[in-house]
Amino acid sequence: MKKKRAFLIGIFTVLCGSTATKAQDVYLSVPENNIFNRSEFTSVPTRVMTNANRTNWDYAFLGILPTAPTFTSVSGPTFTHSSSSLTLPASILLWQLESMGGQLPYTGLTGYLPGFQSFSTSAIKWFEPPSTSLGGGFNRGNINFTFKIPASQFTANTFRAGNYSMEITQNYNDFTPRNFKTILVIPSSIRWITNALTKYIEISSLNDYRNTGTRVWDLGNTEIAHTVDFNFWAKAASTNVQFTSSKGVSGTRNIASIKLASNGSALTTKALSADFQNFSTANFSVVAGNRNSFIPELHVSAEDFKNYFFEAGTYTFELNFNARSIDSSINSLQNTAVQIKVLPLSEITIPSSGRNVNFNFNTAAHYTNGQSQMVPNQIMLSNNENFELYVKSDENYFKKGGLQTDINSNILQIGIDGSSVNVPLSKTPQKYFLTEHRFWTGD
Repeated sequence: MKKKRAFLIGIFTVLCGSTATKAQDVYLSVPENNIFNRSEFTSVPTRVMTNANRTNWDYAFLGILPTAPTFTSVSGPTFTHSSSSLTLPASILLWQLESMGGQLPYTGLTGYLPGFQSFSTSAIKWFEPPSTSLGGGFNRGNINFTFKIPASQFTANTFRAGNYSMEITQNYNDFTPRNFKTILVIPSSIRWITNALTKYIEISSLNDYRNTGTRVWDLGNTEIAHTVDFNFWAKAASTNVQFTSSKGVSGTRNIASIKLASNGSALTTKALSADFQNFSTANFSVVAGNRNSFIPELHVSAEDFKNYFFEAGTYTFELNFNARSIDSSINSLQNTAVQIKVLPLSEITIPSSGRNVNFNFNTAAHYTNGQSQMVPNQIMLSNNENFELYVKSDENYFKKGGLQTDINSNILQIGIDGSSVNVPLSKTPQKYFLTEHRFWTGD
């Protein structure tokens, strides 16, 4: 029984030893920060091979012709994506020997360590051994490399989520594995890079309401970094725009009077609602540099602008944006608070046709009964808050030939067509009428 047990243990040891020689691929997880910020990626020392036996390089012809260790790509000149036709050039990934058994090999007698270099379909030396075996060797143990992706490569190339692989072979039998894959692991991620968190719009002229074109306000540049395709979803936080008049009175406007669009073809033009809608004209695909940018816009028709955003005060609402992956597995949210400030605006004009009012007294009845004249559209008023209109004369008496007479200005009364209330002129301003609502002439 004792002999049988020893025999079984021996077999178990052999089997375990054989599994240690199984090829192990090199996985390099590239953080999204390096991709999105376009900053250099440098790995920690990474085991590529192991060496259980050797302590010196291969030499031929009396130990003076060293065999340099090399890497060769046997799968082609590019890294290949696992689930698409995308590739990355071999030049994006640089590598250099970091240690063998815990330290660099000896470099006596003209041995040296090459700088960072990339894989190729040709054999690339990763160490130059000394010219003779007397120059020294190396330690047993793990053979570690440092890997690097320069910042410029993140700007120039497209990094789609998934695995990019390249199959490598090396030329030393005692280093294991002889063949392995170098795999770049790209995470699935979406991130807002730039977006205006607030948008302030000020209306300071009545001419804005005379414009017959659609009012357009841009929300500033929006830039989104991503490794997966996405769509741009948006909604308003409420069904209403909140309004506070210049006098402190609250109210609301329907959010549907405002549309979301963009300065180009990136977004379709749709009325806002309190429910998320997909505003993308087409999917935002992963591109070189891993960023997409566009300028969202707010559109309000001239008629709606005049009807709903004329009254002096502050109009506020919040936009909720969502960059959502095509399969909806990843979401990246961003909000923008919008404030439209309409200043108190008032304008009074008298057309040239109504500047002069002439009373001709050429009959006795004119003196006995007096006269009245109606001048159509003599005064044009535009005002975006409740207002009072006052009237007065420059002097208390009429003048004749530049000289003051004893005819008092109060003999002249002014009223509004359709109203029975007339106001006699004086140097003291007198209330003409008071509006109880916002007023727009439409001129």
